[in-house]
Amino acid sequence: MQSAYDLVIRGGSIVDGSGGAPYDGDVAVKDGMIAAVGRFSGAGVEEIDARGRIVTPGFVDVHTHYDGQATWDGRMQPSSWHGVTTVIMGNCGVGFAPCKPEDHDRLVQLMEGVEDIPFPVLTAGLPWTWRDYPEYLDTLAARSFDVDIGSQLPHAALRVFVMGQRGADREPATADDMARMSQLAREAMEAGALGFGTSRTLNHRASDGSPIATLTATEEELTSIATGMAAAGRGVLQVVSDFTDPIAEFAMLRRIVERSGRPLAFTLAQGSGSPHGYKRLLAALEVAVADGLPMKAQVAARPVGVLLGLELTVNPFTQFVPYREIASLPLAERVARLSDPDFRARLFAAAPDGGARGLMGVWSKMHLMSGEPDYEPTVDSTVEARATATDRLPEEIALDHMLTNGGRGMLYVPFLNYAEGSLDAVHEMIVHPDTVPGLSDGGAHVGMICDGSFPTSMITHWTRDRTRGPKIPLEAVIRMQTQDTARSVGLNDRGLIAPGYRADLNVIDYEGLTLHAPQVAYDLPAGGRRLIQKASGYIATIVAGQVTYRGGEPTGALPGRLLRGAQAAPMALAAE
Repeated sequence: MQSAYDLVIRGGSIVDGSGGAPYDGDVAVKDGMIAAVGRFSGAGVEEIDARGRIVTPGFVDVHTHYDGQATWDGRMQPSSWHGVTTVIMGNCGVGFAPCKPEDHDRLVQLMEGVEDIPFPVLTAGLPWTWRDYPEYLDTLAARSFDVDIGSQLPHAALRVFVMGQRGADREPATADDMARMSQLAREAMEAGALGFGTSRTLNHRASDGSPIATLTATEEELTSIATGMAAAGRGVLQVVSDFTDPIAEFAMLRRIVERSGRPLAFTLAQGSGSPHGYKRLLAALEVAVADGLPMKAQVAARPVGVLLGLELTVNPFTQFVPYREIASLPLAERVARLSDPDFRARLFAAAPDGGARGLMGVWSKMHLMSGEPDYEPTVDSTVEARATATDRLPEEIALDHMLTNGGRGMLYVPFLNYAEGSLDAVHEMIVHPDTVPGLSDGGAHVGMICDGSFPTSMITHWTRDRTRGPKIPLEAVIRMQTQDTARSVGLNDRGLIAPGYRADLNVIDYEGLTLHAPQVAYDLPAGGRRLIQKASGYIATIVAGQVTYRGGEPTGALPGRLLRGAQAAPMALAAE
């Protein structure tokens, strides 16, 4: 007898993305869509036993940087290891289209500096089969992935494409420049861009140290681009900013939304210089939303922190003359030298170049990265506290840990969202109705940060494991990173387990879900190094009705495709 469905997930606890309480039932899939939910007759060509497991929509990660990786790789790892079935890239104004041939190296150097993706990796991996942004989308549309991919028009690339060196040098755009950028923004949205990303932070610099081209773009320039999007009737605005003057900066963003009518999301984090500054932005956001403006804040699920190690971009001794003498040696040889008592004594007695303390000054914020990472560590676990408790030098504690596992031990320094030594501020931000989870930066910061695992942290830490403050109900967390994130970028066809919605799903061993420690892989083009992080407990991940991962391992299926613009809700539900 012919099976009624392509796939049936049997007997799971369905956490459907609506925010409602979990319920037991089955989920049937046909032709890449959810066909039935609950109890029904009819077998599947394939069936998954989900008894004792939770079944969720696939996670939608709205803040990634797979702009390069998507042109050479079909798997958007690490994100797809963590239940993510849709990624949005082109954030923070960096990307590779539009781009004239003479500007290839300029955009590569910008991505290298801003997102820590090495120049040789990008030059070896990027095919450069495009010049304008629609051609870039055509390149992606010809490829297959383990997730769906949405792309945003990057402001830095757009500015350099239109203005050349003047754009890179952050000169003010002329009226003609702005008119051209507006036109290209409209064309990008009509070609299928999900939105437009820009950056206004000094943290974003090219590898030569120069600030990102968009840093001082005027309100008039940003408004002209937004009105180009409005002319297309499509696209969301994404902004990252230092908010040095939060009231004035937010007022500018608000005016852009008022004049263009386009939705806008901005990065929100707790900084150490102003631990309560995020509250002012949340208050301003509440007023804007109450006034009917489509604005959201993107919030990280845990501290944003730098990883340090002998295999990574930096470690606490990078700027010390004795270490620089051995920095180019293979890892095993460096481990041998760093284990030698005489060399260690010389290293510990040295001063960093220029006399600056650099990373040596953050022993009080530095933690040892363990096999099961603790992303809300206590002050008594810092390197400084451990040194005091054992009457040792903090340098010894740090180096000895880095020498573990053949020199692969890592140190962790949270620098955002941890100003007061806990995640209470993150809790306040992430449960706010006008925020969505974001900022994982999947695909970027390959030698310093590994936050593509945010979706797993959202579940394990916030719903199950947290001991230092309030938790968040499981059904709320699932809604946040499925329906909420999907709708924030116009993807109304996913993020819910209901008939007619896209069959992007996860089957998860909730009690056994475990986030593993980051590790280093050498699998980028040209043998490039990157940080990766896996998890156990994902029984199956399903994209468009096809199982892409079983037990955390890829099946070989690549049903994911480029998304061309916003996606409508199922017709039967759109009117509800």
